[in-house]
Amino acid sequence: MLGSLKLSHVVAGAVAVLVGYTGSVAIIFQAIETSGASQAQANSWMLALGLGMGLTSLALSLIYRMPILTAWSTPGAALLAVSLTDVALSDAIGAFLFCAALLILTGVTGWFAALSRLIPDALANAMLAGLLFPFGLAAFSAFQSETALVAAMAVTYVAGRRLFSRYTIPAVLAVGILWGLGDGSFAGAGPLDLSVAQPVFVMPSFSLPVLIGIGLPLYIVTMSSQNMPGVVTLKAAGYAPPVSASLVVTGLASLLLAPFGGFAFNLAAITAAIGCGPEADENPKTRYLAGVMTGVFYIIVGLGGATVISLFLIAPKALVATVAGLALLSTISNSLSAALQEPQGRDAALITFMVTVSGVGFFGIGAAFWALLVGIVVNHLISPPGSTGAPTTRDTTPCPALSGPGPFRRDQTPRKPTETTR
Repeated sequence: MLGSLKLSHVVAGAVAVLVGYTGSVAIIFQAIETSGASQAQANSWMLALGLGMGLTSLALSLIYRMPILTAWSTPGAALLAVSLTDVALSDAIGAFLFCAALLILTGVTGWFAALSRLIPDALANAMLAGLLFPFGLAAFSAFQSETALVAAMAVTYVAGRRLFSRYTIPAVLAVGILWGLGDGSFAGAGPLDLSVAQPVFVMPSFSLPVLIGIGLPLYIVTMSSQNMPGVVTLKAAGYAPPVSASLVVTGLASLLLAPFGGFAFNLAAITAAIGCGPEADENPKTRYLAGVMTGVFYIIVGLGGATVISLFLIAPKALVATVAGLALLSTISNSLSAALQEPQGRDAALITFMVTVSGVGFFGIGAAFWALLVGIVVNHLISPPGSTGAPTTRDTTPCPALSGPGPFRRDQTPRKPTETTR
């Protein structure tokens, strides 16, 4: 494994952790504050979340040889931030355990894996492109506020794609950090506290209203807004993810770490796209090492507790946005190409993409779920099963204009949509 490790794997892991934390750590802090946790308990939450994401990403990537990244439930954290008011912390922990049990049950029964196989590849690619589109757009929007920084990183990206494609994103990240240090963007960082976070156990208690009002919604938003996009991301990259096994692993991690603040873990989507893309590795068979490195970095960051997280908060927002956006450009282009390549399913795929980009949500469930639901309905109405215009569900190859290493198979044989084990 070490012989196959590349700098691109390390950088992909670092960028994934950077994006994962800076994108939603503020929501986690809000949830912790709403729960009434003490400072020691807050540090324990960050420790549990970091270790949970790190260990599950590390284990799944090594066992299945795929870049399977996990994450905390961001919509779940948003739910907790508005739902834990006047709820005893012990009751909240009980709700976390209830959600974990439901996740494990879902994985054991296998119904979610069967459901995920019903999603046509064109719709999966369209939803993935829609999920990643705001990140690509943010890289260009940042040019307005941090013109010099973003311009330097963009020039590096273009030059790298021409001269040293394998190391393009590492070079972009290095230039961004050096530029930020030079113009004082990192100024204000205080002395580092190198102490290791300590776990704080909270004895759970169970209240039926809390289980129904918090535990069940936490499970629903985690499945619909996190696990579904996570499965789609891996499928769009050409992998056959072990859906049920992943749910069992993340559910067990949630069950073990809930008393310490690990409220819910799930398959990642945005950060997984970084590890699944060609920027992480030209060879899809060794991209799993990007998932391994992501797991290692998550563990290191988790051990540092809240003091380490503060480093992510002082990083220039334009730097984070630009690195993430440029790292995802290839995946966005390949996903759009595959989604719109077949004329029969193009309308449904485009609608799926637009609904995802819109960010519309109902009943606390994010746009990704509704985009897939609308796309499947439109796809069925326009090209019902058995018609000559029925959309294909085979993997597709990007058009020549987007040639180069990408996440899609280059043969035109159907991919067997079953879970794989080693």
